[in-house]
Amino acid sequence: MIEANHEGHGFKRALSASNLVFLGIGAIIGAGIFVLTGEVAAHYSGPAVALSFIISGIACALAGLCYAELASMIPISGSAYTYTYATMGEFFAWIIGWDLIIEYLFAASTVSVGWSGYVVSFLANFGLQIPPSLTTAPFLYNDATGGFEMSPYGIINLPAIFIVLAVSTLLVVGIKESARFNNIIVAVKITVITLFVIAGAAYIYTANWHPFIPANTGHFGSFGWSGIFRGAAVIFFAYIGFDAVSTAAQEAKNPQRDLPKGILGSLLICTILYIIVSLVLTGIVPYTKLGVPDPIAVGVDAIGLKWLSPLIKIGAIAGLSSVILVLLMGQPRIFYAMSKDGLLPSAFSKVHHKFRTPYMSTIIVGFIAMVLAGLFPIGVLSKLVSLGTLLAFAAVCIAILVLRKTQPNTPRLFKTPFVPAVPILGIICCLGVTLFLNAYAWIAMIIWLSIGIVVYFFYGYKHSRLRNNE
Repeated sequence: MIEANHEGHGFKRALSASNLVFLGIGAIIGAGIFVLTGEVAAHYSGPAVALSFIISGIACALAGLCYAELASMIPISGSAYTYTYATMGEFFAWIIGWDLIIEYLFAASTVSVGWSGYVVSFLANFGLQIPPSLTTAPFLYNDATGGFEMSPYGIINLPAIFIVLAVSTLLVVGIKESARFNNIIVAVKITVITLFVIAGAAYIYTANWHPFIPANTGHFGSFGWSGIFRGAAVIFFAYIGFDAVSTAAQEAKNPQRDLPKGILGSLLICTILYIIVSLVLTGIVPYTKLGVPDPIAVGVDAIGLKWLSPLIKIGAIAGLSSVILVLLMGQPRIFYAMSKDGLLPSAFSKVHHKFRTPYMSTIIVGFIAMVLAGLFPIGVLSKLVSLGTLLAFAAVCIAILVLRKTQPNTPRLFKTPFVPAVPILGIICCLGVTLFLNAYAWIAMIIWLSIGIVVYFFYGYKHSRLRNNE
């Protein structure tokens, strides 16, 4: 029987199944719809971006079924890190935990920069201009050289820093308050997306869907089927939200019953929304014109409904806010689990005596995210985040195979169907999609994991609770 490693955590159990579904939607519906849909359509898939979403959705569904079983067996904060720890041991768990830092922390920073762009654009509609020097990072990424250079006018991205600070403060105050805030903004963005779909459906020009799969340009990953799969790999950035549901295990009222509902429910709803929105958007606007930071707003402008444009920006701001909230909620809880296992300093597992939240790790994560969001144009890291997500999902699928072999009699309130076929297909899909990411993502990930291994042997190995107990 798998024992809970972190009893006496002191977290407040305040989240229902519907709260968990909304947390998942809060993290999934954001950058994927408001930014990545246009990028993938314009550069990789064309109108077949809908197929990219379906491929990513299938791979996520396979991993999600495995997540649901593990969440019902191991209702402990920590996500894929905890599941790997329980099945494959400490070292592999550390690798996944270190990998999850890329998935959560850098993703939150990236989305914060996107949030800043939408807010600046929204304020400009009302004549409120923020100086570019205060909305632009001091460093720029040069695609030609593959390196960073100083911006000629950027000093700091203050709006990005502001949203991270505001969300981190909310998360310190309490999980119930954070969930209530998330529920409100999720309702706002789903309403806005629904308005866009209903209004845009009447303006679809089917000629924009032909050819549905544009011919490959002669370069791997540039349209054709290789472009569809590369698009699916990039889109994985948008799907990390359902993983965040499992990080709230110790704050769920009935984690064994409600976590599977939260994981699978949010994944199903969001995949359907992604497919519908991508079809409507590419039907309204030729895919070649969608390679912009705000493709949904471009779609609204194309059909001439000017009244809807401000609402779309409000929906995007709300959507990206909830993504930041759930990501910044998930990372401290993973740090909490790693700290309780002795792999990180004890500061990461301190729980506030009044708010019952992991306040120290939330403050630390928030500070790092503010630095990244304020100083670096980290949108380029979306591919690195996708790689981290795919590797974590593959680890969860492997964990199911291990547990079914080593602990077949452990009670499971939810069982992954068709084992071993589902987890094996999940591993193949997740690892297969990683092959369509560019070499820079792999190089950066190898460097990051190498740093993690050094940290593990210089700190984690010496302070490991498991080894000290032995």
